[in-house]
Amino acid sequence: MAPLPKPPAEPADDLDSYVGLAGEAAERRARERGWTTVRSLPKGAIITMEYLTGRLNFTVEDGVVERCWKG
Repeated sequence: MAPLPKPPAEPADDLDSYVGLAGEAAERRARERGWTTVRSLPKGAIITMEYLTGRLNFTVEDGVVERCWKG
């Protein structure tokens, strides 16, 4: 059996600190802090739920981040 791959470490980041930021500012901050993929989604968007290491997701309404989660 082949060994399981070890995913790269994700940035140590406080995800709650993104809530309330303007969407563009939150995306810029996430990239500066080392997130490799940043996904900004409208509220109620239908998305797949596969986990992707290094991805940060935002729910944005009226230009402001309402929710933030990794994967």
